[in-house]
Amino acid sequence: MACIVGGFCLPHVPLIAGAPDAVPVEKAKRVHAGFTHIRNSIERLNADAVIVVGDDHCAMFNPSCQPSILIGIGDLEGPIESWLHIPREPVPNHSELAEHIMSFGFESGFDWGVAKTLALDHSTVIPIHFAVPKGLPVVPIYISSGMEPFIRGKRCKQLGEMLGRAVSAWPGAERIVILGTGGISHWVGMADMGSVNEEFDRRILGLVNNNDVDALVSLTDREIIDHAGNGALEVRNWIVAMAALPQAIPRLILYEPVVEWITGLGFVELEVAA
Repeated sequence: MACIVGGFCLPHVPLIAGAPDAVPVEKAKRVHAGFTHIRNSIERLNADAVIVVGDDHCAMFNPSCQPSILIGIGDLEGPIESWLHIPREPVPNHSELAEHIMSFGFESGFDWGVAKTLALDHSTVIPIHFAVPKGLPVVPIYISSGMEPFIRGKRCKQLGEMLGRAVSAWPGAERIVILGTGGISHWVGMADMGSVNEEFDRRILGLVNNNDVDALVSLTDREIIDHAGNGALEVRNWIVAMAALPQAIPRLILYEPVVEWITGLGFVELEVAA
């Protein structure tokens, strides 16, 4: 039986690749250390595949058709954004596991979009590039936490719970890690773009540290946007990862407010007891 052996909540800040020199060296080193910690932890966990939860930024899809939940089951490549200065190349996909999760989801009432080919944006490529060991296969899942109409926090919790059950029902012996990516505070294309709300970020990290998924679910769109910008809605990607590992012990790795990259960056490990 396969199992989820660990999880992480982490940023997918694109400017770490697109504008790496915009940040003071010591601050950048701390952020890179957060990604390195996760990569080393995934290696230590002997993971066979990684589920990566991200969200589109109008690079993969567009406002005329925005899937609420989507899974990639076939050929992957990325990043789709050339300005990231990361070479666009194939990304290994665990297609068999992805198809199992797809089918399990359908049977569980999740009528999600399915991509047989997918060009990934930075929300999954940045974590894959900086935090996933080279060559490890991934299963990308995209939710509409970045584009309207926004997915509900309650549905994100249900999605995470379903992913946990789906992995447990997979007949293989794979060891799976799940990543919830994005956030925390940032205003994308808004008047306050460039601001960081450290107080709100630490409030979110406190809820995560207490494993209080229901409190995260209860946060409304308006509350999040007013205090931390539209980009902070990506905390719902974190909800998916947390709900997939309800018994995990969250441990803060790093918090770094980086106004130069217009984002408050949080890194949390969801540790599974041995």
